[in-house]
Amino acid sequence: MTIRTVLVANRGEIAHRVFRSCAELGISTVAVFVPGDTAHLALADESVPVGSYLDAESIIAAARQNGADAIHPGYGFLSENAEFAKAVSAAGLTFVGPTPEVIELMGRKDRAREVAERAGVPVTPRFDPQAVPESAYPVLVKAAAGGGGKGMHIVREPADLAAALATATREAASAFGDDTLLVEKYVEGGRHVEVQVFGDSAGNVVHLLDRDCSVQRRHQKVVEEAPAPNLSPTVRQRIRQSAVDLCREVGYVNAGTVEYLVLGEDAYFLEMNTRLQVEHPVTEEVTGFDLVQWQLAIADGQRLPVDQAQIQPRGHAVEVRVYAEDPYSGFLPQAGQIVSLHWPKSARIESVVEAGTKVTSAFDPMLAKVITTGPDREDAINQMVTALDQTAVFGLVTNLGFARRAVDSAVFRSATMDTGWLDDAEAEVLEQPTASAELIASAAALLWPNVGDGWRLAADAVTPILPVVDQAGVQHEVTEPVLGDEPNFVQGPRVWLTERGQAWLFERPDGTRRAHAVHLGESEVVSPMPGTVIAVEVAAGDVVQTGQRLGAVEAMKMELALVAPHDGVVTEVATELGAQVKLGDLVFHVEPQEAK
Repeated sequence: MTIRTVLVANRGEIAHRVFRSCAELGISTVAVFVPGDTAHLALADESVPVGSYLDAESIIAAARQNGADAIHPGYGFLSENAEFAKAVSAAGLTFVGPTPEVIELMGRKDRAREVAERAGVPVTPRFDPQAVPESAYPVLVKAAAGGGGKGMHIVREPADLAAALATATREAASAFGDDTLLVEKYVEGGRHVEVQVFGDSAGNVVHLLDRDCSVQRRHQKVVEEAPAPNLSPTVRQRIRQSAVDLCREVGYVNAGTVEYLVLGEDAYFLEMNTRLQVEHPVTEEVTGFDLVQWQLAIADGQRLPVDQAQIQPRGHAVEVRVYAEDPYSGFLPQAGQIVSLHWPKSARIESVVEAGTKVTSAFDPMLAKVITTGPDREDAINQMVTALDQTAVFGLVTNLGFARRAVDSAVFRSATMDTGWLDDAEAEVLEQPTASAELIASAAALLWPNVGDGWRLAADAVTPILPVVDQAGVQHEVTEPVLGDEPNFVQGPRVWLTERGQAWLFERPDGTRRAHAVHLGESEVVSPMPGTVIAVEVAAGDVVQTGQRLGAVEAMKMELALVAPHDGVVTEVATELGAQVKLGDLVFHVEPQEAK
């Protein structure tokens, strides 16, 4: 291989993953980082600070100054930025990915649709945003220039279209610098299935089977698996061949993913991602190939290492994304510091976080990926349930317990999930869990380790009562403490434990300190997540009505409106446009309007 040194223009587990494959090939690596974000540097040979992971000029300069001859963009950030790919080539460096022309063409959903149609790939009906017929609903509004669920909204009624278009336009302009929108027929109850593809500069193209990514919340994937379950042989063959045909149509080189919406015997093209996907480990597990090494080899001018006939499935793989978010409060992103961490030895873990890592709202909330593989789907799922039972991230609210419930649910086990499953407020897995009596007893045993059995000389024994307070401020009195075998971490008067993946915090009661459950006044509108204030739509003295939008906060690809809790008068605006707010910060105060 002629590539000797690779700069990875990304962070976190993404960069770590590329560094690992480079090390196995004997390729030196250069990392970039922003101040305070250094967890991914351990495997890199050199590291260079930059002002931003989007600062293309500084990243290319860092590559040249440190002797790199190639840049791997990871996924996200600059990975689908055609101008960056052009600049890399113009600097005399190798871009590990498709050509800039193909990135530009396929990176836009509107142009990708046209290519798909030329290649004979079926697409969903498209409508003029200003003239959507009533018979078309529900429809999907989405940004033509982006991905990752940003600028994407389902609209079920004509009356809601204008608001969705306005929000999607703002999100698309902010995230992608392009507010062009698509409005397409929304296929209710469909599954998100995708095909991994690779092409080389000699014109060879192969697919590496398929994946199901239907378990999503707000168009963000939570659980992925390969191969996709319960597909008819006809549909499976069609989507795989269509993906290859699409790549040949545009002369595709390197890694890519063609995504479909599948409903029964119908499969519709969604988009093409011109990069390696977050969920690529499940494909690696069932094919036995290192896809990052494939990327590097193809960027080096080599041919694909195998032909289509040599790519055969071996078992089944499931991946769970671990997010810093609260699934039982609308999947709101969380921030904080990890105090203790437990990973299972039986699973593949992709992560760089560790005890002491501070998680902020500055980046995507994904902390890790847990991947299990088995000879069949049932075994892979059972292994995942066991792995998540043995996983714990303490000190920070995560989706671990929720993910464990999801993969162990009847819906997932029977492969009857669709992309709207987790957006249904009635979904069983979204019900707030409660700690069992056994877990509370285990917490008492850890918090009161030196309490005797109540025996007294010449007197009746007294059963000791051990009080513990849960994270909601509720006190429990335990008479029979029994230590369980769940992951736990004790820190002074506090203990974290997990039960079926869900983390719980308990404390010894302390009358000198305020209880955890502090209820804010009904007039106070606070930030439901750490983020940036992107809209302030009222001023002190304004009269507002119940449910009226006051402003909005954005973080981690999500915009959340702040609304008036009741009719009243705005007496305080405690923020300004562009301000950074923490979870629970006061943003507006709305004094109730007195009845006349």
